[in-house]
Amino acid sequence: HGLVRDSKGRKMSKSLGNGIDPLEIAGKYGADALRFNLITGNSPGNDMRFYEEKCEAMRNFANKIWNASRFVLMNLTIDEVQLPEKLELEDKWVLSKLNTLIREVTENLDAYELGVASAKVYDFIWDTYCDWYIELTKGRMQGEGAESAQHVLCYVLMELLKLLHPFMPFITEEIYQALPHMEGEEGGFIMLSQWPVYDEKLVFPQEEAAMENIMDAIRAIRTRRAEMNVPPSRRVQLTVASAQTETFTAGAPFFQRLAGASEVHVVG
Repeated sequence: HGLVRDSKGRKMSKSLGNGIDPLEIAGKYGADALRFNLITGNSPGNDMRFYEEKCEAMRNFANKIWNASRFVLMNLTIDEVQLPEKLELEDKWVLSKLNTLIREVTENLDAYELGVASAKVYDFIWDTYCDWYIELTKGRMQGEGAESAQHVLCYVLMELLKLLHPFMPFITEEIYQALPHMEGEEGGFIMLSQWPVYDEKLVFPQEEAAMENIMDAIRAIRTRRAEMNVPPSRRVQLTVASAQTETFTAGAPFFQRLAGASEVHVVG
């Protein structure tokens, strides 16, 4: 078994006075943040260095989850969660990536690769779900597709909470009990719920690739705007020249909302 060492790599001891009090750290940053700090970036049998700054980063991650969940709950009008029959492009993208995540995390946990599994869940929640999918669906929350967006938002969040629960049990249980559950699901506790399972029906490679192309274009536009010192409030006309005209035509609303475009013209 590996040792938990101090930030300088020294063994913790009373003579050096470099030990930590887990209860004190948990009281300052939260038990979930402490647990996640000890799990991420660690491999079985190897020593690890303990950085208190990393506990602070994991507390920020917990805040990120809490704020994202609060946004979802504030916009919910549904009582039960059920994936809609008609899925939008961004829905298929996130469900397909979630499906891959479920398979990989399950394989990692079966191989006792806890650090790898936790890192994948961390990246998905922070980047894919919070930074992208929530932003992509904000335009639908007030329109005709509001209920469809709510179902997918809530479904993905619940599956992510289940994947994160072994690492951060307290915050995931608290949020899960506040969410509406799947139709026919018994019990309100996440620790009694079924572990997510890979589903062939939720594999959408074409839609996933198309959405990734749109996102790459949005990133490129944001980078160019920053390089040219174009203020975020200024709207610009955007012309996209690509052979994938259908993909970028479908992504026009995303360019307007996330790339500051006033008009979007797609040419082949």
